[in-house]
Amino acid sequence: MYFNNAEEKFNNLVKNYKTKDILILGIESSCDETSIAVVKNGREVLSNVIASQIEIHKRFGGVVPEVASRNHLMAIDNVLTEALEKANVTLKDIDAIAVTYGAGLMGALMVGVTYAKSLAFSLNIPLIKVNHIKGHISANYIATPTLTPPYIALIVSGGHTAIVKVADYVNNVLIGSTVDDAVGEAYDKVAKVLGLGYPGGPIIDKTAKEGTANIKFVKSDALKNSFNFSYSGLKTAVINYLHNLEQHGENPDVKNVCASFQNEAVGVLVEKSIKACKKFKFKKLAVAGGVAANSYLRSELKKAGEENGIEVLFPPMVLCTDNAAMIAAEGYFNLISGCGLANTELTATPNLNLKYVVKK
Repeated sequence: MYFNNAEEKFNNLVKNYKTKDILILGIESSCDETSIAVVKNGREVLSNVIASQIEIHKRFGGVVPEVASRNHLMAIDNVLTEALEKANVTLKDIDAIAVTYGAGLMGALMVGVTYAKSLAFSLNIPLIKVNHIKGHISANYIATPTLTPPYIALIVSGGHTAIVKVADYVNNVLIGSTVDDAVGEAYDKVAKVLGLGYPGGPIIDKTAKEGTANIKFVKSDALKNSFNFSYSGLKTAVINYLHNLEQHGENPDVKNVCASFQNEAVGVLVEKSIKACKKFKFKKLAVAGGVAANSYLRSELKKAGEENGIEVLFPPMVLCTDNAAMIAAEGYFNLISGCGLANTELTATPNLNLKYVVKK
């Protein structure tokens, strides 16, 4: 049985959103950040509390799902309390709850989904399901309040690498994606083989600043005539390069390896995203996902954008990595479009497909 009158309340919000401020409580627990936020009208962040587990998982060289789940359970009550206090609101002020239901780690997602369902049921307010990756795109609506579709989005994270055409707030068209590893995954694996630690992205980005991109790992892009990406070959080429040095008793110049890897990893992202903007005649490119925090990607895309008359938009660092503010924003735009209403049967979907066309 669904919450009493929740659907009616959802429809009333859809009907009146242009004349009424709407407060969305967002909940994010897809991996190793427990986050809860309060966002007004999809763009104004009243609070965005993030309890990170990075230091916990560093000792394991990556996220351990069971450990992540337990820490979500321990943190989520306190995170909610802090989020409400910082927003200076109570649960009675919340109009709807948005929650990440996929993609991500099963146990971690279950904590957030179960918590969100319990809150929505007890408050008798609408529950809105959110695709985590689409949430990353919506971080740009917070960072750039004047941004409206259509535009091109580049999604770069540990699990996804894709270029999409954002047609409107809910309907998006996939232009290209990775055929194997995501760019963030490649960063982590290269950092691991170099013995640099976890997470790999920020470490390689920092180390590369002191090196020179004087190594060519991949001779040519087999996917150069498409908008798709492949990072498995680049990752393997770095591993083979290091192995060959080891076989000859030589030590790698880690700084130059990082600079060379990053130059190739970022180069193809810049080339294809700018190419997509030009092909589809868009003058705005919004970047989303954890790798959007990469300083080299930011500088190279900004430079390419200026050269081609394309405005490149990045969220601030706190909105690049996993956070609940972006989930609340995505929940809001789902709501005003009449989409995403969930019920008590909502369940975590760890392998949620990267679907970019959402029918109302």
